[in-house]
Amino acid sequence: MSTEKKKTGPLPQIVAGLVVLAAITGYYLFQADGRKAGPAEQPAETAAAPAATPANPATGVTRDLAKGTLAAFLVRPERKPLPDLAFQDGAGKPLKLSDWKGRVALVNLWATWCAPCRKEMPDLAKLQKELGSEQFEVVAISVDRKGAEASSAFLKETGADNLKLYVEPTTQIVNDVQSAGLPATILVDRQGREIGRLLGPADWASPEAMELMKAAIAEK
Repeated sequence: MSTEKKKTGPLPQIVAGLVVLAAITGYYLFQADGRKAGPAEQPAETAAAPAATPANPATGVTRDLAKGTLAAFLVRPERKPLPDLAFQDGAGKPLKLSDWKGRVALVNLWATWCAPCRKEMPDLAKLQKELGSEQFEVVAISVDRKGAEASSAFLKETGADNLKLYVEPTTQIVNDVQSAGLPATILVDRQGREIGRLLGPADWASPEAMELMKAAIAEK
């Protein structure tokens, strides 16, 4: 009996060892196929993945553009249509803001007696000279009760006679845009909606102003 045990004893141990080895092998095979990659495998997967694409830069007018000389420019978080403002050209022809639909307009309300208006008018003229086109216009509207003749003389005196003469001597337009004073400047998009506004004078010929206007013009 003892002799038979010595002959047959190793076999069960060998079988058991093979079972354990198979189990261990199966475990690692499962790990390789089924588990998430561990730290050692991350570099290979990262290298194989495509590089991240940078986010597209913001287009159009954003709050980030209200900076420097235009830090006081208020960009509307939600654009709403302006009233269809009524005014006249220098010859007395009736006009409305809707006549500028499809174009970007920088509507500026001013008067000859307004000292800050006198200061910024040459800058508005420079802006018009630089960017004025079929896509954009500085629409400077005089609300002076003295009328078109006095307003025309003011534009020439301040070196801003490249701006077209627009007048609204009843001053109703000031109430229509809910302005608290002069000058008041409102940037209007192609759909007649207010992009933003600035109350008081500004350097409209500055790089910041140019950048802001170009962003508005680039919108479609």
